Amino acid sequence: MSRDLKIISAAMLIWGVGEGMFFIFQPLYIQQLGADPILIGLILGINGLVMTISQIPAGMLADRFGRRPLIWFSWICGLIATWVMALAPSLGFFIGGLLLYGITSSVLSPLNTYVQGARGRWSVGKAISFVSAAYNIGGILGPILGGIVAETFTLRTVYFFSGAIFAVSTLTILFIKDQKKQDLTVMEGDGHLLQNRAFLGMLAVIALVMVAVTLPQPLAANFLQNQRGLSLGRIGQLGSLGALGSVILMLAFGHLKAGVALIIGQLGVFLFALLLWQGDGFLWYGLGYIFFGGFRLCRAMTVTLVRPLVREREVGLAFGMVETLNSMAFMVAPVLAGLLYDWRPASIFPASLLVLIPAGLVSGWVLVHIRSAGGDILGETLIDSEVQNETLR
Repeated sequence: MSRDLKIISAAMLIWGVGEGMFFIFQPLYIQQLGADPILIGLILGINGLVMTISQIPAGMLADRFGRRPLIWFSWICGLIATWVMALAPSLGFFIGGLLLYGITSSVLSPLNTYVQGARGRWSVGKAISFVSAAYNIGGILGPILGGIVAETFTLRTVYFFSGAIFAVSTLTILFIKDQKKQDLTVMEGDGHLLQNRAFLGMLAVIALVMVAVTLPQPLAANFLQNQRGLSLGRIGQLGSLGALGSVILMLAFGHLKAGVALIIGQLGVFLFALLLWQGDGFLWYGLGYIFFGGFRLCRAMTVTLVRPLVREREVGLAFGMVETLNSMAFMVAPVLAGLLYDWRPASIFPASLLVLIPAGLVSGWVLVHIRSAGGDILGETLIDSEVQNETLR
């Protein structure tokens, strides 16, 4: 493992602790500040919009100015945003901090691009899965600590602890080395990324899958507290089990071909929704959260799926477009979840199952179809120049 990959993994692990402390409780704190389910869904949806519109510009800037400056910016922005949320005296100020925190998701494209450049002999999928697993290892401890702090003090206090932890993570990330900028010169006869039909087809699959695997998540904590009577401490433990499940699934399946791992991840989220809907007791909910690790597996595999379809000079923009769709799911799914929860709280989960079934079937069919058209899309073999040129025309 390269030096920079170790530093990034350490920074992500620390960040995972800090974010894990408040992430699962965020809808509950927004509810505590006076928002109803529809407003909670709307707030989270607007946050998803901010996450969405920041991805492509970040990818393009990473290609042009380098990846490290964008990574540093996102870490510092997240640190400031967390302290804004901690110090917010009202819902309006908290939303301002939350939206600022949403901008930090712009790090995903530069970060994934940096990781694939610093991976050494590792495959793209293995490197990205390892970094994501490091984040989720931190996420195992974070929700437990958050639950203890929330029950001992208040939910607001959790954000102060997270802000202190993020300061350590930010200091750590400052030690990564710069990477050389990509040659953006366009050769005569080169097709534009948006003319790449295989890439565009993969984007359609990613959009469908990410909405499907995100839908059961946004108001799950509210459901468990309001309808199932779980305490904040118990919900924090479930968040830790979710992070543990992410680590297990990442390490167990992250080395597989990306298309196969994507299907496995969807199956995990399917079981999560089913167990929260039909489960009766903490044991079943805990098992469901372990399976929810499939969400992280799906998200990590999305960038791995498109990497074989694009040229090196297009990686930043391509990853930015992928992360735009990933973030768009956080704009659409919370609004849908809020409407469903307001109508009938438990309806979120059967609705998610109804979306996950066709998403799994469609994604499996498209992945096989694109593979047969040229290139090992289910793996990581770069398509050769003749196939790529033909695909781009």
